[in-house]
Amino acid sequence: MKKIIIVSFCFFIVNVIFSQKMMTRSGEIKFEASMPAFEEIAAKNNTVSCILDESNGDFVALALVKAFKFKAPLMEEHFNENYLESSVFPKSTFKGKIIGFDSSKLSSKKNIYDLEGDLTLHGVTKKIKAKMVIFINSDKVIVSSDIIVKPQDYNIEIPNLVKNKIAENVKVSINFVLQQK
Repeated sequence: MKKIIIVSFCFFIVNVIFSQKMMTRSGEIKFEASMPAFEEIAAKNNTVSCILDESNGDFVALALVKAFKFKAPLMEEHFNENYLESSVFPKSTFKGKIIGFDSSKLSSKKNIYDLEGDLTLHGVTKKIKAKMVIFINSDKVIVSSDIIVKPQDYNIEIPNLVKNKIAENVKVSINFVLQQK
């Protein structure tokens, strides 16, 4: 009888702990590094994992670099081999906090929060700040944000031959649909 009570109690505690987290494994990150009058440099990754802790606003995301898909296969190859060196740096992560986040105030109305944390890309970690839009749609939490990333800040070398074809400020857009797990 004691074992049943203890197992039931442990199951309840684990359920309470995990019920405060929302997540996805199919989040989307897009980036745009195009310059006018040159070929489009853009990619999308639809397999990004993300967890939001509703109790305190902790926010983490992980993207596998090789999962970014380009229109041109050769561009994807150069991205992985020459720029992001995905065999050496296979993932990019963000660990941070949504400032002032209160899950009880979530609604279908879009709310804007400040996002602060550490972005690790190409083996380099930098603090970033951005605005994040959060709202509820059909019992799912929708999270989106745009940040600017400068390749030189992350030791990503752009050869002089193509330097004028790639934007100095790369626009990165995230879109996650989070659910309780």
